[in-house]
Amino acid sequence: MNQLIHGLRLISTVQYSGTDKQWRATRELITVSKQGTAIVWFRRDLRLCDNPALCEAVNNCKSVIPVYIHAPEEEAPWLPGQASNWWLHKSLSALSDSLQHAGSELIIAKGPSLTRLQEIASKTGATHLYWNRLYDPMTQARDSEIKQGMGEQGLHCHSFSSQLLIEPTTLKNKQGTPYKVFTAFWKVARQRLQEMTPPLPPINKLSAPKIPFPSLPLSSLELLSKSAWYNKFETFWQPGERGAHKQWEQFLYNSLPYYDEQRNFPAEEHTTRLSPHLHFGEITPKQLFWTLQHENDQSPGLSQSLDRLSAQLGWREFAHYTLFHFPHTATESMDSRFTKDHWNNSPDSREQLERWQRGETGIPIVDAGMKQLWQTGWMHNRVRMIVASLLTKNLGIHWLEGARWFWDTLVDADLANNTLGWQWTAGCGVDAAPYFRVFNPARQAERFDPAGRYIKTWLPEFSSADSHELINGRQPANNRLSYPLPMLDLQKTRKQTLERWQRIKTMPKPPAPH
Repeated sequence: MNQLIHGLRLISTVQYSGTDKQWRATRELITVSKQGTAIVWFRRDLRLCDNPALCEAVNNCKSVIPVYIHAPEEEAPWLPGQASNWWLHKSLSALSDSLQHAGSELIIAKGPSLTRLQEIASKTGATHLYWNRLYDPMTQARDSEIKQGMGEQGLHCHSFSSQLLIEPTTLKNKQGTPYKVFTAFWKVARQRLQEMTPPLPPINKLSAPKIPFPSLPLSSLELLSKSAWYNKFETFWQPGERGAHKQWEQFLYNSLPYYDEQRNFPAEEHTTRLSPHLHFGEITPKQLFWTLQHENDQSPGLSQSLDRLSAQLGWREFAHYTLFHFPHTATESMDSRFTKDHWNNSPDSREQLERWQRGETGIPIVDAGMKQLWQTGWMHNRVRMIVASLLTKNLGIHWLEGARWFWDTLVDADLANNTLGWQWTAGCGVDAAPYFRVFNPARQAERFDPAGRYIKTWLPEFSSADSHELINGRQPANNRLSYPLPMLDLQKTRKQTLERWQRIKTMPKPPAPH
């Protein structure tokens, strides 16, 4: 374990170890004279360590201008939600502090992105633009426009891979088409990752441009809504690169040995909770994967947990890979037999959705999850599957309704992961859960929260309830507590779900859009 923690520090600390021969060799090769001024366009890569765009700009240009442009309208129809905006505000503040410590300043501007970048380049005399690539459909179109527009202005544009372990364009099956099954995808990806290079070291010093450019105050972005329902978030999270590495180190030291066996138990603190840090690029999947793989031989007793966690990074890759190749799935089911007519559009569906959102379904494990989401901006993955199954299968409500609620309330709201997760549970996505798999909340609670610790944490009205009441939420608890009766009959709705899914299964599959 000590060697594992040392491996982490080798990657994440400000002072890089001199034992890394590959990095020393790289440094020795950087002897070319630096020319020009570079703009480094920060997006979802809010860090100084393992940042290819920043490293290349520093290595090749005399001065560097770090820029963040707030242009949420360019991400429509999935504009960032309130929880994401809270995190972004905190993360930008942390990045700004890190840049000041390195002798630079983060330039904050409001979009349109192309217009602002052109203005900054014109006023500062910048000759190069560097950025790390994103892969969702909206940003791909925007980035192509930026590359063309900045090129026409005479700037050299350079983009790099850092959000994912593998470029989505580089993996295809034997037929030359994208993978649709995770196991096949990850088998090939793992082989490719054997050639991985080490993460890049942090940038500790930056040269400011001779001609400064005025920055907007962070508050002008108005990322913090007036409702301030997220006030409790700071109790649970430390956004920013430093917070990401602190969380990673704590997980490795305290939770990794138990990850394989206890990752599905929501009352336990044995998941990484790195998803928001990964989404905002405060830590990279390469940093995580490198640590896990290069310590596997040093800690054979942890091999199952290490492999399991590596596979979770694989699922993240698969989610982004799927959205890249099938961009229509951001708003449409991958299985096109799941049309709008398939879903529950009854007059009661709106009230059912709102009760689900408020955590008032009368099903304790579901309501506990929704309360955790509202209070912390996060929900344990096992519980995410339970609440999603109830909404899409038992209630028959469109997965997009759940995805939109998660999008607004999750600090780790990520379009690729959110889309894959909801379609997987609903049974209409790639490599989806079988149509007949309907999570039984009572059985899930009995198996993964047998003592009711998770439920009692988020539903304090059950603090003195016995296990039967915790699992089922039925009388006599409902007579004694102000807890609602179950809003649906789980067995009846499960039967209706299976009948509905059976009809869909027999329908011919029309060709999916590309």
